Amino acid sequence: MDTPDNWRKSSYSGPGDGDSCVEIADHRTLIAIRDSKDPAQGTLAFPSTAFATFIEALKSSDQR
Repeated sequence: MDTPDNWRKSSYSGPGDGDSCVEIADHRTLIAIRDSKDPAQGTLAFPSTAFATFIEALKSSDQR
């Protein structure tokens, strides 16, 4: 997979903990994730539909 060039940090990354977060990038049909502290270590990539299902599951578990 080519490295996406549109990496962005979570909106939860603020001053003081801005280097302790994941970064995410959209790449055609995939969503890529990497550690912002060490982005050269590697990237995880998921099909967009699987990632969307994962995020929805996280959101619903927060409401319990």
